[in-house]
Amino acid sequence: MMCLKSDNDSIKIASEYLKNQKVVILPTDTVYGFSGLVGKTDARIREIKGREETKPFIQLISSPSQISLITDDKIPQKLLDYWPGPLTIIVKDKSDSSKTIAVRCPGDQWLRSVIEKCGGPIYSTSVNRSGSPVLEKIAEIKNEFENEVDLIVDNGDSKSGVPSTIVALTQDGGYKVIRSGAVQL
Repeated sequence: MMCLKSDNDSIKIASEYLKNQKVVILPTDTVYGFSGLVGKTDARIREIKGREETKPFIQLISSPSQISLITDDKIPQKLLDYWPGPLTIIVKDKSDSSKTIAVRCPGDQWLRSVIEKCGGPIYSTSVNRSGSPVLEKIAEIKNEFENEVDLIVDNGDSKSGVPSTIVALTQDGGYKVIRSGAVQL
């Protein structure tokens, strides 16, 4: 199925697909992403993408305050000032401090509304086969994945083509850049 991001009911359509544990390709403020409910769709996204099980997906949240549901880590204000936006922060998992989770609050209000209607975080990982370049043109995305996902939300060709910057918190309360991207730190 396809819908346009500009359609009046696109938030409702996308969130309903996600709540029904479907895999959806969504436009983000960086690049298009495979998305699905956290804990419900990771195996299917890995299968479509061809991604190994050890590499985690970014979790998108609808507001910066939701970070407290995911971690007890203290996030430096300098980093929170970039949210909503294209900055991913790796934090300790609140339910298991031996694990980490990559979290981002996207800058796109439409996407935050979709996440909010889902009632919790959603996965996001770039639209491409593992090891291949990220697809930026909607025609290429449709051609490659239309028969493998449940819904594609069309917002035209990706504008930036630049993924989020990823940082990891350090023991001393600071952070280190893991991947340079849309935010320059």
